[in-house]
Amino acid sequence: MEISRRLKNAIEMGDLSENADYIAAKEDQGFLEGRILEIETILANAEVVDEENVENDRVQIGHKVTVKEEGEPEEVFELVGVSEVNTLLGKISYESPIGSALLDKRPGDKVKVQTPGGAIEFTIIKIE
Repeated sequence: MEISRRLKNAIEMGDLSENADYIAAKEDQGFLEGRILEIETILANAEVVDEENVENDRVQIGHKVTVKEEGEPEEVFELVGVSEVNTLLGKISYESPIGSALLDKRPGDKVKVQTPGGAIEFTIIKIE
């Protein structure tokens, strides 16, 4: 609504070829239309997961996985979709090197991962 109002006001000012308000409003409109398409695509491809039917014997998307690297404290990662990644909260993409290495593994499995920082190996402690 805001962009529509800005465009209307800019058009009323006349010569659009040199109207900075019009150009900025058109750029903002293009950005918003792109974002709407992106969200529509995400929603069209989303899957609702019934937590009641999810088994915790193998790592799946949505699980919290506790891992232990030798000589380091335990870490917990939650496997999420790309749009939900937040490394500060331990949410990693299931498509990331660590996330993809964890998929379908069980507690007790050793996992070796090649990361940008080098190879690491850890053991899966538990799955929630």
